[in-house]
Amino acid sequence: MQIPGRRVRVTKWIHGRLCVVRVEADAVIPDADPSEPCLEPATLRWLDELQKLADAGNVEALEKVGEVFVQRSA
Repeated sequence: MQIPGRRVRVTKWIHGRLCVVRVEADAVIPDADPSEPCLEPATLRWLDELQKLADAGNVEALEKVGEVFVQRSA
């Protein structure tokens, strides 16, 4: 089920133990309340999967979906 409204892309940051990834996620600005973009259930499930990859330190998989920043020692 899709929420009626205007579709937009929003930047989301996923924080893992060893890295951070910036992804563009689908969002909707609902007709009923256009105050801010909302995420639909399918997008939330995708972001949850990305969180699991980040928690596991799977940088290779995350590089396929967004820009990855890895913590390095000085």
